[in-house]
Amino acid sequence: METPVSGALESIATERSERLGDPKRRTEPKRLARDNRIKTVGANWDSMGFETLEVTVEDGIATVRLDNEPVNVIDQQMRHELAEVVDVLREDRVRVGVFLGAADVFSVGADVGLFEDAQSWTTAEFRSNSRILGGAFDALEEIEKPILAALEGTCVGGGLELALACDVRIAAPDATLGFPEHNIGLLPGLGGCSRFVTLVGPGVAKDMIFSGDLVDGERAREIGLVERVEADPDAAALEYADSLCEQPPQAVGLAKRVVNAARETDTQTAGLLESLAQSTLLETDDHREGIRAFREKRDPEFTGE
Repeated sequence: METPVSGALESIATERSERLGDPKRRTEPKRLARDNRIKTVGANWDSMGFETLEVTVEDGIATVRLDNEPVNVIDQQMRHELAEVVDVLREDRVRVGVFLGAADVFSVGADVGLFEDAQSWTTAEFRSNSRILGGAFDALEEIEKPILAALEGTCVGGGLELALACDVRIAAPDATLGFPEHNIGLLPGLGGCSRFVTLVGPGVAKDMIFSGDLVDGERAREIGLVERVEADPDAAALEYADSLCEQPPQAVGLAKRVVNAARETDTQTAGLLESLAQSTLLETDDHREGIRAFREKRDPEFTGE
């Protein structure tokens, strides 16, 4: 059975083998300079049938805004659309993904009506339905691209689990975050236990889940739930995303892969992953460009090659 570590090892080793075995690829001219990155201004994906998301791709940044008024509830429609939007984020023209909500609410999480409907489901039916959203969250975590979440207003339950699947969370100081699932006799079941504990530790995770206590953005940063606190999270996230587009995509993507895999393994195996990833990156055009730019005292222009 493939594990996160074995999958990462295989991916890194395969990529290195392909690069070393294909001299044409190593000598291929750069396709695009920084200023000529593929650009789709205001590209709107409504034609794909999105009703609860606003998706745009511009200058390498895919922006996914939750748009299911009034409180961005994650109903069945949004569940399926979050799974579908992963395909947009996987596109080569996308270097960074950003999830946004509304000014007063990121998302209140699952639609309570869904759990009412689930009373008539079999266990197999419930698990099958859960895999739709769970698979989307897993995919966000596995994509070798940085995924950011800008959190304003209320971000609880499944909305916070969506944010936990992202790589960096940027919250407003007065944002409201937590897991109130105990109010309906449930637990946070799509990362609210498993991903949450890796960020804040078992004590804090259990305390917040047991009590249902909500925290603001400042407290969330103190306990490690969010990485940054900004007065305007949307603007901060988009500015951060823009800066990440200037970075070497493969180096950023493999760093994400190695850090994620390191959570599941021992230090020795994690060190092996680092070494394999580094040996892959040493063969990239972006590495050579970085060295040239350093010697020539200029900014590098990374292409992802």
